[in-house]
Amino acid sequence: MSRTTRTMPPAVPTWGRTIDRGTKALPSQAREHNRSLVLQTLAVHGTLSRADIARETGLTRVTVSDLVAELIEGALVIERGQRTGSRPGKPATLLEIDKDAQHIVGVDLSDLTTFRSCVVDLEGTVLTTHELATDGATGPEAVRLAAEVTTLAVRAATAPLLGVGVGTPGIVDSRGTVLTAPNLGWSDLPLQRLLADELLVPVHVANDANAAVMAERRFGEGSGDLLLIRVGGGVGAGILVDGVPRLGAHSAAGEIGHVVVGTDGGPPCACGKAGCLEAWLSVPSLRRVLAGTADRERVLEEAGRRLGIAMAPVVGTLDVSEIAISGPADLLDGPLIDAAVRTLRERMLAASHDALRVRLASLSEDIVLRGSAAIVLAAELGIS
Repeated sequence: MSRTTRTMPPAVPTWGRTIDRGTKALPSQAREHNRSLVLQTLAVHGTLSRADIARETGLTRVTVSDLVAELIEGALVIERGQRTGSRPGKPATLLEIDKDAQHIVGVDLSDLTTFRSCVVDLEGTVLTTHELATDGATGPEAVRLAAEVTTLAVRAATAPLLGVGVGTPGIVDSRGTVLTAPNLGWSDLPLQRLLADELLVPVHVANDANAAVMAERRFGEGSGDLLLIRVGGGVGAGILVDGVPRLGAHSAAGEIGHVVVGTDGGPPCACGKAGCLEAWLSVPSLRRVLAGTADRERVLEEAGRRLGIAMAPVVGTLDVSEIAISGPADLLDGPLIDAAVRTLRERMLAASHDALRVRLASLSEDIVLRGSAAIVLAAELGIS
């Protein structure tokens, strides 16, 4: 299996870039940009001829033919025979991305009891999964387990490895440094560099909610203007605007879990405040409260109401077209999401939310794993 080293990424994470399928590049960027443009077009449409790609991208047929030849030589694109039909002239040869040409390793560190990793193909299909119990590990021991579960998947890949993507709790900067992840005992941890140095493959690290929103966009039903709220051990959000992930000036965009929702207090939060969204909505908090009451619907409705309070200013500021909520369906579906939508609409002008779609995420428990793979696709091939 091939192994390559990679230099440190630029200030803007490479997976945060996006390819405009209708825009050609400047001369200084042309070849790399246009190569990604061809791959992105094939990823969106599935199977196309060279002429189809030229029409979709605005590139010349000569440029497309040259790029396709390079991609075929590099085993990323394969020919799938000729198009059948009644068009005059020679039938066009159809092309598609070879999903088995390379594998990607995705890693999910968001469950503090179990670290998970997987191998996926270029279409995002999960081929193998691996788990390691953490037994509450934090600090250096948690780093060691993260490297171990990643290595399990790297060794399971049966095709050349495109790269490794990691979704982790906490605030993660553009260089893959975990600035803070209190539940894991991490502070200023250069996780991306540590894993890349050990594994000798390209590694990309992101917050787990940012990974999830990339999965919903690439492999699910997400649009380019999407707020994905991930409900798990904590609560966080990933944000796409015009197809581009927004990380914020301090890499903390979407850190809504420790926003106090309401002015009436609320349950105590691990951060020391009372009434944080995470204290109302996180999976451990909800399950603990539900275990001690027979009024399940009231508890879920109240959690949904607090979520709606938190969502309203975000939607009003960003004007996203849809919200996807990711987490256990037995908690989120029904009274909770209904109360969230009702509260959201009560707090906004009708004209500003008439077309807003609020739904459960189309992907399930593998959303961070597959999102980590989506980050590698975006960073290494320009497919988003």
